[in-house]
Amino acid sequence: MSDADALERLARLLEEVRDNQRIQLERQAEALGMQKEQLQLVLQQHEKAARLQDRAESIQERSAQLVKTAQRSVPVLLVVVILLIIYVSWLMFR
Repeated sequence: MSDADALERLARLLEEVRDNQRIQLERQAEALGMQKEQLQLVLQQHEKAARLQDRAESIQERSAQLVKTAQRSVPVLLVVVILLIIYVSWLMFR
């Protein structure tokens, strides 16, 4: 094998290495693009979950207020109903 053949073979090997590196860089760029898309999806899901959590908290707060109002109202209404029953009974037996 002569020096010219060896140099030509070395040049081909270097070209193959360069081509393989280019292919590898393209694949890495594709993988990076896919990872960026996945990250965007995860961020969107996180934002959606945060909005849902905020909405659930506000619903729970309103529910707690309604329950508190009902707890305050029931004794008053019970007294009114009992008084009305007594009044109707009084009217019937009078």
